[in-house]
Amino acid sequence: MSQTQERSRTFTWSDPATGVAHLGRRSGLDLIRAMIAGELAAPPISNLIDISRMEADEGRVVVELLPQEFHYNPLGTVHGGVLSTLLDTAAGCAVHTTLPAGVGYTSLDLNVKFLRPVTVTSGMLRCEGTVLQRGRRTALAEARLTDPTDRLVAHATSTCLLFPLETP
Repeated sequence: MSQTQERSRTFTWSDPATGVAHLGRRSGLDLIRAMIAGELAAPPISNLIDISRMEADEGRVVVELLPQEFHYNPLGTVHGGVLSTLLDTAAGCAVHTTLPAGVGYTSLDLNVKFLRPVTVTSGMLRCEGTVLQRGRRTALAEARLTDPTDRLVAHATSTCLLFPLETP
């Protein structure tokens, strides 16, 4: 029987209802930029997977993540679900940056292609999401996940459903 060294991790997050209260009152780009500036708390998922940085312009979002052991699957590589979460975040938030106040979105699908394994030695991952097309009811976006040498690690396309938000 092998001896393993125990590791632990703790994290905190803010009440997500605080950010949700701003939905419908601010444009998507304004809302995301407020999160980046620290005026609004990041959503709990950002703390859960430890997203380290985000930038946003209209129709484009970049998120970064440094792979950690707690992202690993049983094979000793970063779990595809973590990478998919990054891709979904970048693509969905890119769509969000194009929405006016009062309009929300949700992902209808996410099609992911994994191209190479990721480990803690991979270095900082950069995931750039861009809107390919936005209509009145749906939007199509893509996300590209690259390593520090700009090699493509994974790619995704996402269709998002756009809908009016109900504000109290």
